[in-house]
Amino acid sequence: MEFELLGWPADGPTLRLDYEQFSYAGKFVMSSTGKAVVREADEIVAAAAFDADRTDDSTLRIRYVTVRRDRRSEGIGSRLLRTVRGRAADHGFDRVVAAVNNPFAYEAASKAGFGYTGEQTGLTERVMAWPDPDRETRYREGMESFREDDLEPDAVAFVDSRETAPSVVDPFPG
Repeated sequence: MEFELLGWPADGPTLRLDYEQFSYAGKFVMSSTGKAVVREADEIVAAAAFDADRTDDSTLRIRYVTVRRDRRSEGIGSRLLRTVRGRAADHGFDRVVAAVNNPFAYEAASKAGFGYTGEQTGLTERVMAWPDPDRETRYREGMESFREDDLEPDAVAFVDSRETAPSVVDPFPG
């Protein structure tokens, strides 16, 4: 697998994804966000869209991350988040935030080094940020917050099974 940065927001990259294979596929057509993808054998298996936070130019906001349905639960999304996070620092951003709406995405962001801020946006999104010196101590608090949502049984079991923050994954090379 290889990481490819398609461009930063100013570059106006667009990306067409199959809506049957990728969640949020329509969000990647917009040219106002930067895009990064993970490819395997010339096929896209994951994508991220991001831009500067509207209220803080030193913060990069990851708007969407999607992994192809048949490749979920392989850690690809975590590594993509981790790689975009690293590239953000190279471009002058000193903080990266992402909002997640389910415990599986929360775990993926945790594996990328993001920590729960205690903030929520919208109805069910938990805000996560990097860097976060309290990542280890706040992990369980964030995971527990999903109990307030109407979770499917598999998500409840997932929340129950998580005790400590996971190890941070390595970024994709390049």
